[in-house]
Amino acid sequence: METNKYFYRNVIFTRKGGKVALVDIHNPAHTTDIEDWLGIVVSLADGQHTLQQLIDYMAAQYPASAPTELAKTIESVVERLIEGKMIQLTDESVELPYYLSEPIEKLDLEQARQKMHEDGYTQH
Repeated sequence: METNKYFYRNVIFTRKGGKVALVDIHNPAHTTDIEDWLGIVVSLADGQHTLQQLIDYMAAQYPASAPTELAKTIESVVERLIEGKMIQLTDESVELPYYLSEPIEKLDLEQARQKMHEDGYTQH
């Protein structure tokens, strides 16, 4: 996997209760839990960072030393998220649209829904 690629999310998410979950903007009470590793990557997929920066950031979370298979684990997680169309890779940084820029609890839902409609964005 090319770690110089930027990664960005295609899904709306929430961070309630310390867990990341996917959420339906038209029915915010309806959430779909995702595995912890997937949630970490989705929440960090802001389009402004490369996969190598993600690997470096995650490695820094282990004060003593990062697990030997950390990069391989992250690559596997990224591949699963790409297959599920939750994130995409690109050669250049991207600015996320308003409705994907933050967890749903930080969005003005009316504004987010309006911008989604204007963009023709539909949730997967």
